[in-house]
This record gives sequence, C-alpha cells and structure tokens, in this order.
Amino acid sequence: MLYTQISIQKRDINLDELLALTKRGTEVLIMEGEDLVAKLTPVETTIIASPIKTRTPDLHPGLWMSDDFDAPLPDEFWLGEDK
Repeated sequence: MLYTQISIQKRDINLDELLALTKRGTEVLIMEGEDLVAKLTPVETTIIASPIKTRTPDLHPGLWMSDDFDAPLPDEFWLGEDK
C-alpha cells in the first residue's frame, strides 16, 4: 500500500486533500515531529459494497427458550442468599 507522511506543523494541511489521497488508496500518516499521532487509511470497498445480511428464522431448530426466560428473578438471587 502506498503511504505519505504529513507533519501537523505544516500550516497548509487541507482535509479535502488528505481525503482525496485516501480515496485513491494512499495511507496518510500524520506526524508530530518524529512521532506518529494518527493514520488515515482507505476504507475497503468490499465492506461498503457488501449487502446487509438478514436474519434467518429457525436456523437452529434444536435451540429453545424456557417459557419463564424473561420472568423476574427471585429476591434470593439478587441478595445472594442460599435456598
């Protein structure tokens, strides 16, 4: 991957230019002196272009949920008391 280093001490840094570089596939390293402080990386187009997956009902028919799954828990549970 191509990259370019930009110093934050430069006064003519333009965010539009940095974003244009990343859109072309260039990684932008933002430096403060000799220290790397941030990195702008291009977004993978496959992530953006991938379709949103939908849930498939009854995908695991062997799984079940108890009828009292969402029933309130007894006070003994919350107070840490043994039965």
